[in-house]
Amino acid sequence: MSGAEAAGPDVLRAPAHDNRLKRQRVAVLVPCFNEQASIAKVVKDFRAALPEAVIYVYDNNSSDRTAELARAAGALVRREMHQGKGNVVRRMFADIEADIYVLVDGDATYHAPSARTMIARLLQERLDMVVAARADQEHNAYRRGHRTGNRLLTAFFASVFGATFTDILSGFRVFSRRYVKSFPALSRGFEIETELAVHALELDLPVGEVSTPYYARPAGSVSKLSTWHDGLRIIATIVGLYRSERPLPFFSGIGLLLAALSIVLAFPIFVTYFEQGIVPRIPTAILATGLMLLAFLSIVAGLVLDTVTRGRREAKLIAYLQQSAPDAACTDQH
Repeated sequence: MSGAEAAGPDVLRAPAHDNRLKRQRVAVLVPCFNEQASIAKVVKDFRAALPEAVIYVYDNNSSDRTAELARAAGALVRREMHQGKGNVVRRMFADIEADIYVLVDGDATYHAPSARTMIARLLQERLDMVVAARADQEHNAYRRGHRTGNRLLTAFFASVFGATFTDILSGFRVFSRRYVKSFPALSRGFEIETELAVHALELDLPVGEVSTPYYARPAGSVSKLSTWHDGLRIIATIVGLYRSERPLPFFSGIGLLLAALSIVLAFPIFVTYFEQGIVPRIPTAILATGLMLLAFLSIVAGLVLDTVTRGRREAKLIAYLQQSAPDAACTDQH
């Protein structure tokens, strides 16, 4: 994976009417829940940055004027009844037809002009996902604990999946069509960002990161994230995805731990038996035997599920390959 690149002033001055971008259908996807303080600004900023794009705002049962203000700002507003960002993203990816997808939160914390840089990177290098690695511009851009939590989760993700993402929880990303139409979104809430990263890693998709400015929420806008609750859900999602996508090392690890515990319990029993010819602790012997059987079952389960996972991965890869590569039509004409 390519490393993060700074979206400096020279890079951001991409031609406003880039020929390749003109040939692409660009969709800006904005999932929203009670963002009346910021949604109009988000729509206007992205309309100015990407005048050729269609901006979709999916309202997720907001109780304020989010939908009304988004519509007045010029966005196409739709509604998703199932609560949770993951549910909204799944609906967006299923409903909307485009060549390039820009996914961004509706809280006005992301730098809209960086979208052109991210799209240019996607097209030039024919990537499938470009992540905006957040560089905060204000002291209160992150809520207390969120910066540390993001770093810990990113480090945990890297240790589990061997990835080099620097900001796996970024809510600002650009996707190719073949990524979007092959992504089986399963998450319901904010853990969707983790699932997006895992999908790219599992298929070894070409991805990149671009460093972009990150700002504090505007006055009156309130974060929907819960530091502990959502952090624990994201960790649970990483563990669950590791179990489903890496079943052999996951269940083999459990099997080895059970086998080690069984040996620790059984060793004194064997020593006593060889010295005295008796087995004094029958319950412990039964427990040690049961743990060793569970260890073998866990390893066998890992082997079986590894075969199943390989089949699922091949099915996702087939769905991915059925779509055209980014900018393929433009490239073929030159």
